[in-house]
Amino acid sequence: MTRPLLLTATLLPATLLLAACGSTQDLKPAPGAALPVAPRGAAERPGVAKLLAPSVQARPTRSNELLTQSKPRKPDEFDLPPQ
Repeated sequence: MTRPLLLTATLLPATLLLAACGSTQDLKPAPGAALPVAPRGAAERPGVAKLLAPSVQARPTRSNELLTQSKPRKPDEFDLPPQ
């Protein structure tokens, strides 16, 4: 009974301390390191803000159009009742 209590008493503060140690400053390349090279065909190297912004593919916009143009489904010949 005391072992789970001791484990909880130890892990809870450690977890809270780890969660609170995040940095709130802007990200910068490490000293002596540079940003990645410019992609092929690009005129200039992307900056930090451009590299951190998620792409449209990573965060697609939501579309409610499916609800306004719904159509009845065609019958499925493979949707058979269990035997």
